[in-house]
Amino acid sequence: MLRTHTCGELRASDMDKEVVLCGWVAVRRDHGKLIFIDLRDRWGLTQVVFLPKDCPEAYKKAQDLRSEFVVRVTGKVNKRPANTVNSKLATGEVEVLAKDLEILNPSLTPPFEIQGDSEITEEMRLKYRYLDLRREKVFNNFYLRHKLYQVIRGCLNSKDFVECETPILTKSTPEGARDYLVPSRVNPGMFFALPQSPQLFKQILMVSGIERYYQIAKCFRDEDLRADRQPEFTQLDLEMSFVDEEDVFSVIEELMQKIFKELKGIDLKIPFPRVSYAEAMQKYNSDKPDLRKEFNSDFALAWIVDFPLLKYNAEEKRWESEHHPFTAPAKEDLDILESSPEKVRSRSYDLVLNGTELGSGSIRIHDQKLQQRIFNLIGISEEEAKKRFGFLLEAFSYGAPPHAGFAFGVDRLLTILAGESSIREVIAFPKTSAAFCLLTGAPSDVDQKQLKELGLELKNITTKGRQ
Repeated sequence: MLRTHTCGELRASDMDKEVVLCGWVAVRRDHGKLIFIDLRDRWGLTQVVFLPKDCPEAYKKAQDLRSEFVVRVTGKVNKRPANTVNSKLATGEVEVLAKDLEILNPSLTPPFEIQGDSEITEEMRLKYRYLDLRREKVFNNFYLRHKLYQVIRGCLNSKDFVECETPILTKSTPEGARDYLVPSRVNPGMFFALPQSPQLFKQILMVSGIERYYQIAKCFRDEDLRADRQPEFTQLDLEMSFVDEEDVFSVIEELMQKIFKELKGIDLKIPFPRVSYAEAMQKYNSDKPDLRKEFNSDFALAWIVDFPLLKYNAEEKRWESEHHPFTAPAKEDLDILESSPEKVRSRSYDLVLNGTELGSGSIRIHDQKLQQRIFNLIGISEEEAKKRFGFLLEAFSYGAPPHAGFAFGVDRLLTILAGESSIREVIAFPKTSAAFCLLTGAPSDVDQKQLKELGLELKNITTKGRQ
């Protein structure tokens, strides 16, 4: 190994130990007879001292050090003089007296300071994201994401859920946002789509007898530009067989309780309040009300239930699904499905947190006849349904169990947990609001050879300026 300890590990109890540290030079201070550096890695900072008499070669090399040089230091742990102890650092009682210095890699002068809280434009931060991620505050957001994943997996694994991956290259079934399309070279003129969610596959997994599935899933939506949306995002996706709404609520409430306890030290009270859509709109004029004042709580979660099943598209003069066409109608409203569709409630539910829709789910339709009634209402013919969703409908003909699911936005939750105002702060390599990656320059042009292989030709394309 290149090192024996991390830069956040040494304490007074390590006095006189021979150690080897690796990291980045955070700060260099030249006091003439002494050179000090603060050596930084993921775990913290350690002060290193170079003395010209004790280690002349290392001292000479240290004169060339600059911010963000990557170095390897060999030396002995020494207790700092009492008047130089830094109580703000975990390693503040000790320093390392250098015996040897190896410069593993020099660095250009960074375009902004890594240490400190200086103001840096978001454009600069995203362009040099690899430097931005070295900053403690930024890194902590991604370590929080790591811990969140651990809590999610631990909780759901203990409840006999099976983590299962679903395809990224899949079939285009446009419903809501636009799909990202991927041309197929081996099937000319045909396209894959990147999934807007694993919805259809997770329902098929219920037909497969998995019974309890979850996935921390990447999803893609080619949406119009919005200030705080990303073309790719992460959601926790789960599905359960032989359950009703209360079973889903119970699982999600316990998961949220564990997340807030382990990551924030906060005890959430469960069950969360249930608020009907009608009540939310009447009382709060919003289907995602912020209930913190009402429930006197830094975090207020609630279920919004009894949404309308359908909404009327006046422009196209037809009914559309409020959520998606696989959401089951309320049992009590089945008799008025065709006669009064505007009055039909759905068995869907949203989880709201501090005025933000954190996630949503529903009891699914598992009966083919009911599914066709819904398709008829929203103007999807049997022929079109077979073309778009035939694989799902065929699976349903082989014994589909009653099932339900839920998904919540991991990025949205992390933004709130981290106390940030933008989801870009909790995504390692985010796009701008104009869907550009400032780090890599994506999306970018491709050469004519690639287009020819795919059987594509660009016509009348106007390149937009990057924002």
